Amino acid sequence: MTRTLLLLAAALCLLAGCVRIHVHGDPAAYRRAMTEADLRIATYNASLYAATDGGLAERLRAGDPAARKVAAVLQRVRPDVVLLNEFDYDAGGVAADLFQRDYLETAQPGGGEALRYPYRYFAPVNTGVASGLDLDGDGEVGGEGRAYGNDAWGYGLHPGQYGMLLLSRYPIDAGAARTFQRLRWSAMPGARRPRHPDTGAPFHPDAVWAQLRLSSKSHWDVPVRTPLGVVHVLASHPTPPVFDGPEDRNGHRNADEIRLWTEYLSPGDRPWLCDDAGRCGGLASDARFVVLGDLNNDPVDGDGIHEAILELLEHPRVMRHATPRSEGAVAAAQAAGGANAAHRGAHAHDTGDFGPRAGNLRLDYALPSTGMALAGSGVFWPAPGEPGADIVDGSDHRLVWVDLAP
Repeated sequence: MTRTLLLLAAALCLLAGCVRIHVHGDPAAYRRAMTEADLRIATYNASLYAATDGGLAERLRAGDPAARKVAAVLQRVRPDVVLLNEFDYDAGGVAADLFQRDYLETAQPGGGEALRYPYRYFAPVNTGVASGLDLDGDGEVGGEGRAYGNDAWGYGLHPGQYGMLLLSRYPIDAGAARTFQRLRWSAMPGARRPRHPDTGAPFHPDAVWAQLRLSSKSHWDVPVRTPLGVVHVLASHPTPPVFDGPEDRNGHRNADEIRLWTEYLSPGDRPWLCDDAGRCGGLASDARFVVLGDLNNDPVDGDGIHEAILELLEHPRVMRHATPRSEGAVAAAQAAGGANAAHRGAHAHDTGDFGPRAGNLRLDYALPSTGMALAGSGVFWPAPGEPGADIVDGSDHRLVWVDLAP
């Protein structure tokens, strides 16, 4: 790609109104990377968040040990494109700059060589954004601490907590990116509206239900120009299906957040499926994609409406392939015992350690589309004593990756 074309693309992005998103790019690095064949794409819930606005930047300036381990994992696996869940959003990208400069571009203990991502994408999320409504049904609106978070569009103690950050070695087509932050839950046909189990009455009054947003953070469709052509990164982080009451409002929301991608990939008109710019409909039938994120739903174990993740895994456009696995997950489950003993799923497929009550679960997914070849996959979770085993505890989740070929 010539410098003139790159400048033209940047100008078109500005004309398209790229105010809400933030992209950083390095054309020279793109030209070098495009000579390579395979594409490694990963998802990683990095647990890089703070309880206060600007707190993540403070953590990173202080030389946060957990962030160093997260960076070390990335330096070892070296994905070409990676989605980081639970990376606090700030409009100026201060935290993203700090993490890139002081962590990824500095060789970390237990990691590999310095790693640079010349392109990035991030946008506002619903977490911590006050709704002005009583969403948890306690009779009050907002408040302090957890009471505030429960009445935000997505649970969070400040706007942007638990946000998302996409890092890439390849150019991001920001002008074509779509976000679904403000899509209303009630717009989805057959939405799983939470109800009181004893009476069957709706948990949310009609006036609240009509305004409630579906996405607890956001749903993004971000096209990335890779050696395999344009690949749409479908990024999200549905709410955990816990921390609610007998109405299971978080479980129902989690299921419909996952279902949004099932609908997005399915044929037919979707006039209700409108992004934040007002464009409606799903993904083109010939588009390549990878669904990425901590989807907070194990196919068989733990809480959640499992049919939602199973429908996505079995979607005709999602590639059938062996589930990413690790030996470290098996060793961790056996050592921890507790809930793991009753789990039905293969421990090798687990992507995180969530304590004795929940056990290890498969919550994180990298799901490529048909039309590409799978060259490899895995969960970065070395067994005890293996290289890298001492850096996986920077987060309670583990990085999941797939290698794709033409």
